[in-house]
Amino acid sequence: MEALVVLEPNHFEIQQVPVPTPGPNEVLARVRAVSICGTDAHLIRGDYPGFWPPAFPFIPGHEWAGEIVALGPGAGGYGWAVGDRVAGTSHDACGVCQKCVEGRYNLCENYGRPGLHKQYGHNVQGADATYVVQGVKTIFRLPDGLSFEEGAIIDPASIGLHVAVRGGVRPGDTVVVTGGGAIGLLAGDSARALGAGRVIVVEKNPGRLARAAELGFEIVDPAAGDPVAIVRDRTAGLGVDVVLECAGVPVTVNWALGMLRRGGRCAAVGIPVVGVEIAMQRLVLDELELVGSRASAGEMRRVMPLVEQGRVRLREIMTHRFALADYGQALATFNDPESGAIKIVIVP
Repeated sequence: MEALVVLEPNHFEIQQVPVPTPGPNEVLARVRAVSICGTDAHLIRGDYPGFWPPAFPFIPGHEWAGEIVALGPGAGGYGWAVGDRVAGTSHDACGVCQKCVEGRYNLCENYGRPGLHKQYGHNVQGADATYVVQGVKTIFRLPDGLSFEEGAIIDPASIGLHVAVRGGVRPGDTVVVTGGGAIGLLAGDSARALGAGRVIVVEKNPGRLARAAELGFEIVDPAAGDPVAIVRDRTAGLGVDVVLECAGVPVTVNWALGMLRRGGRCAAVGIPVVGVEIAMQRLVLDELELVGSRASAGEMRRVMPLVEQGRVRLREIMTHRFALADYGQALATFNDPESGAIKIVIVP
């Protein structure tokens, strides 16, 4: 089969490799669409040495959709059949640790332990290929009304919903989203689906800011002035109920905390690559809440009806499509802040 093989940091090729064989409780799926995630770009650059991936060569990719073409031993007992249309996610957790038992499999306490946990496209081979093998815990039935390209964005949509849930968004809340990339816009839609009265997107990239406006969000351009002051001015000086921090840079984390009203809550899904200094005094005295949000934990199934209803919009954030053979061009487009890229879909 054709696959994107990363040989070493910043060096990848499209190669012919053997089609993998599904093991017990696994399926082999034909990948019909796979999208590029920011983690893919970091992994290809070698930003997580020895962790993601544990070693090279490596096939990345974890946001995908396709159809089942073969079943491993036992997989049929879970109701799967050849020809089923599925969307995949990455965490194949152990299922028996305390966090898994509590339904928080994204926090599996056996993360990365061989035989107990896999994260496809991170610490085991991924879906940037013609075929992929994944466990039955990580595939979800794709509704007939959704295309494979939409299916490839169900995983990031579930992450957007998870961060909104972690933010505790309630009906009538005023919500700020810092970062207008794919996760930020999907989180904004998810906040609306949970009942937010207002959603404000803070983004410096002109193309992404324009797309946020087209999607009906209020927007704040940091180039126009201090975004904290602008948001507070729009909320009669009070601040907002919830901030969903989707940018992952130190300045946006501090903006997020500065925008909260007393008792407000910030859920952070963006991952800064350096340390962040925060105003602990205000965190304590105003009883602010700052919580992390990792991947998703059950939201794959829950986000699909929202997508079918048009309440979480996927096609509106798809900006580019490439063949797998053109992955180099696709990645360059993804990494170019002037390209207008939000979500790029690869078709093997």
